[in-house]
Amino acid sequence: MEKQTPFKQDNLIPWSIVGFDVKERTPEQRLAMLEELGFKQYAYGHRLKHIPTMKHEWQLAKEKGIDIKAVWLYINLAKDKPGSLREQTEAVFENLAAVNLHTQIWVGFDPKYFQNLSNQQALKEAVEMVSYLSKRASSLGSKVALYNHGGWFGKPENQIKIINSLPKHDIGVVFNFHHGHDTLNDYNKNIKMLMPYLWCVNLNGMKSDGPKIVTLGEGNLEQEMIQLLLDLNYQGPFGLLGHVKGGDPAVILQQNLDGLRQLFPKQS
Repeated sequence: MEKQTPFKQDNLIPWSIVGFDVKERTPEQRLAMLEELGFKQYAYGHRLKHIPTMKHEWQLAKEKGIDIKAVWLYINLAKDKPGSLREQTEAVFENLAAVNLHTQIWVGFDPKYFQNLSNQQALKEAVEMVSYLSKRASSLGSKVALYNHGGWFGKPENQIKIINSLPKHDIGVVFNFHHGHDTLNDYNKNIKMLMPYLWCVNLNGMKSDGPKIVTLGEGNLEQEMIQLLLDLNYQGPFGLLGHVKGGDPAVILQQNLDGLRQLFPKQS
């Protein structure tokens, strides 16, 4: 029987390496960093200041044979409306078209907006926006995945309601350990419920009492949480965080890679 290696490096997606970089790397430096670490793919999670270099970085990644597995899109329903997106949101679609990049769009929603809505109204507005984004993505050869980022939209049961409300759309889920602390008690139930929709799981060391970001292998919950995914036959991909405010993604990625290999040496 062939050895199952879900944690081989080409099944791991570096994530949060653009917006959280104390060295403020240029696109050239960032892609060189990935190559030095042995990665040929990553997910692009930008901040407002990176929009001017977004197109250049995506073009350069294509030229270097580095696969952009996903791009980040953060929606604020107070400012983004179907058919009328903010300039910084629209820029993602404009650059996808300009570079002819076909990828996943990981969509997170600002959780504050949903605080003032009933469940019914929250679902209605989320479905309207996700439907619009999915159609825009599909027209560019891309697909939308729902990204748990806290609040009403981050709850697995609500994400599944959104997907079930849009049966003609190909929509997935990205589950983030580091945004899952508020649902830890329901993790086993939630991950089984999400299995048919999981397109990526972003890993993190986990402790019930925090902090939010912990190096893989230094928490006391992540090994069991990851093992459940393997037991359910989830084969990946997995996201590997480079996300520490004021940190160096090159160091953080390597630490998480080492920690994962220590936790699961036979699957790496």
